[in-house]
Amino acid sequence: MTPQVIFKLVNENPAFHLATVEEDQPRVRGMLLFKADENGFIFHTASTKDVFAQIKKNPKAEMCFSCNGIQIRVTGVLEQNYDEKLREEIFAHPSRKFLQAWKANGIDNLLHVFVLKNCSAVTWTMETNFEPKKEIKLN
Repeated sequence: MTPQVIFKLVNENPAFHLATVEEDQPRVRGMLLFKADENGFIFHTASTKDVFAQIKKNPKAEMCFSCNGIQIRVTGVLEQNYDEKLREEIFAHPSRKFLQAWKANGIDNLLHVFVLKNCSAVTWTMETNFEPKKEIKLN
């Protein structure tokens, strides 16, 4: 599978599970991808969330997408993105209408954008269940 196919699949199936670590305990939660391309995998969270503190303490993470029978696990390092243009693009995007209340209530400063970089992926299907994993470098 090529990086371009992976980007297409995850952008079409943006729900994913994010794994982080808190002390020695793994933590996993469902998240919503904003977009993915050769520059990284972009998502956002609030600074009031436990996941925010976990990322700040240990930026290594793994995302797991389920895309029409194909599991895609993406591993990398999370970097906080401070680009105001990107934040405004997120707030204005039709899939992020739920964030409009944050702006209306003056709490949009809670939103923080992260990008998973230095990524590699492995894929899994029932057909490839027992085959060795093939790492795919994404960026």
